[in-house]
Amino acid sequence: MLNLQCIRVEMGCMNDGTLNLPDPSPLPNDTQDIPYFIIADDAFGLKPCLMKPYGGRGRTVEERIFNYRLSRARRCVENAFGILANRFQVLLTTMGHSPSTVRLVVRTCMVLHNLMRIRYPQMQNHLVQRHGANCAPAGQWHAACNLEDTVRAVGPNRASRDGKKQRNLIRHWCNCDAGSVPWQNSKI
Repeated sequence: MLNLQCIRVEMGCMNDGTLNLPDPSPLPNDTQDIPYFIIADDAFGLKPCLMKPYGGRGRTVEERIFNYRLSRARRCVENAFGILANRFQVLLTTMGHSPSTVRLVVRTCMVLHNLMRIRYPQMQNHLVQRHGANCAPAGQWHAACNLEDTVRAVGPNRASRDGKKQRNLIRHWCNCDAGSVPWQNSKI
């Protein structure tokens, strides 16, 4: 089932704190509060509310593990949204409606999708991307023709001091006993 939070992300919201993200809380098996964040790629600037991988060559093992873990989380989100958008193609375009109407449309798509998953569970299993310790074959939604037109946006590569500090804390957590997973070293 999809459990996506309906958040309309605008650059203004990223800067003025109106995303309504939950209060910071500790990562599993840890005690230090970390603010919630959106997972991004290199097209976006690093901020405490927007995490992206370490760039460049010569990354340390710890940085490569962080990049793997962040990429794996991003892949899960993209797969979930891809499945939803493949079914409800209104999600593939910019909606010219008020934010409250857009939230209603997205929530309605999620409810309908979840009802269909409950009522017809076998019908959609081929769409789901399965993640195992050794492989992650792509879900069939990747092959949908309506995703061919997507273009990767390229933007400035600015990093904030607080974003770097938070990314380093998360990198440390990914590489310590509290946050490491058994297979991460074999994936880098």
